[in-house]
Amino acid sequence: MGTGETVVSFPLPMPFRPSAFLSATLLASSVAGCTPPAVADPFDDTGELIALSGGDAGAALACHTCHGVNGMGDGALVPRIAGLDAGYIIRQLGFYADGQRSHAQMSWSAGRLDLDERAAVAAYYAKMPTVLPPDVSSLGGQCAPPAIAALYQLGSAERGLTSCASCHGEDGSGVGAGNPPLVGQPAPYLAKQLRDWREGKRYGDALGVMHAAATRLSEDEINPLADYIARDPGHSGRPRFPEECR
Repeated sequence: MGTGETVVSFPLPMPFRPSAFLSATLLASSVAGCTPPAVADPFDDTGELIALSGGDAGAALACHTCHGVNGMGDGALVPRIAGLDAGYIIRQLGFYADGQRSHAQMSWSAGRLDLDERAAVAAYYAKMPTVLPPDVSSLGGQCAPPAIAALYQLGSAERGLTSCASCHGEDGSGVGAGNPPLVGQPAPYLAKQLRDWREGKRYGDALGVMHAAATRLSEDEINPLADYIARDPGHSGRPRFPEECR
């Protein structure tokens, strides 16, 4: 080197060690993969838990507080939901949530459930057995007036009244998944629903069949018809046709 020259030195590179590089890469990957999975809400797991806890709607509005642990209602204005078709229950929950059926508690509860939760609750109640009381009629097993029984079984052609039996069955057990069974529903509840259909307070029936039928009923016919519908032939001797009562 000549006098006055600047000497520049460079650090020697560290030897490349593949094993150390691989270890560091694997460590970073393992740390990134250690994020714990999201913990599912235990009250969303089953329809039973939602029914008993109320889910996001709260325990005070849990299904069982009104419909009972067995899903059979209160015998008055709360219907039985045990044994109903799951699709039918889901549809009714949707109607409550979007206002086609109006009920303060049901609208709030249904609105707090998402579709999966509604499906879980519906499946839970659909599998429940229907346990009918010895006599669900205020008539105590007596025969209904023939004219009322005929309205249910035959309707009235001159009044343009479709028979109840054509959709709900001669014995009230329902025809198809979309037409619910009526046997075992409390007579007061059925009477209120008929009035709600008639007065346009309830919607959601296919082609407006229930609204049309209810508007053709007189006020004097609603309570006796509801009582007739509520009775079950296996428990209260309800006749399949009025001849049995004559």
